[in-house]
Amino acid sequence: MNWITRERPKIDRIACPWLIKNFIDKSAHFYYVPFDQVIEKATELDAVPFDVLGVELTHQHGMCTFDALIKKYKLNDPALDIMAPIVRGADTDSHHVASQSSGLWAIAAGMAYNIKDDQELLQAGMVIYDALYTWAKHLQNVKHTESPVEQLLVDVYHKFLKKGNTGKIPSWAIELKTIIQDQIDTNLALSLADVSNELNVNSAYLSREFSKYFDNLSFGEYIRKLRIEKAIVFMETSDYSLSEIAYLTGFSDQSHFTRIFRQETGLRPSEYRKNTLKTKKNSKD
Repeated sequence: MNWITRERPKIDRIACPWLIKNFIDKSAHFYYVPFDQVIEKATELDAVPFDVLGVELTHQHGMCTFDALIKKYKLNDPALDIMAPIVRGADTDSHHVASQSSGLWAIAAGMAYNIKDDQELLQAGMVIYDALYTWAKHLQNVKHTESPVEQLLVDVYHKFLKKGNTGKIPSWAIELKTIIQDQIDTNLALSLADVSNELNVNSAYLSREFSKYFDNLSFGEYIRKLRIEKAIVFMETSDYSLSEIAYLTGFSDQSHFTRIFRQETGLRPSEYRKNTLKTKKNSKD
């Protein structure tokens, strides 16, 4: 099937062909023409027009053409649901819609500036949207393990905390350890009292009602579950030692981490990591 839209694409007019080619019409062929020729050429080429005024597949009610295609063809894919607001935000200069929108716009604008041929630009853009879809489907919880804050925490762990006590600990070191521990991950360092104050809700009531809305877990159990989930991400995506991971996820020491991890997963961290590496190796063979 032929599809046609305005020339000089940037966001929607590359994202839509990617969507069409991968989920709607694998044999699709795309034409880019001057905006005032789209309708005429659509008739001539028996092509479906998109992303132009007055056609079905275009911007409507704050949504972009990418959204319109997902709705019309009833594309039920969680990764596309994640991509849609990113594309929409970039295409409509509404970068508050998704944190990735401004980055997508920057990449698309730079590509359009460098590549003057629309078909060549489309092919380059396909690679970008393949990557974005893969991220949305598989990599959202993966972080760049060499981020400055994370590496700083590991450095501090090795230089100060791993050495253990060699006499009386100075007050500044105790305070520093507390500050670092609190900043490892704000969401994982919350206390019930902090949440109660923030929400202006009685702590006893919050403690009693919490489990109803959070996986039938108490506040402490839920925070512990989040810490273990974060530890699993580290084990699957980084080369950090188990003692480093224990530190980065807020456990007092590796033995505490091992005990809680086993309670949550049924395996010791070393066993889990070994199984993960074995699974990765088998998948490559």
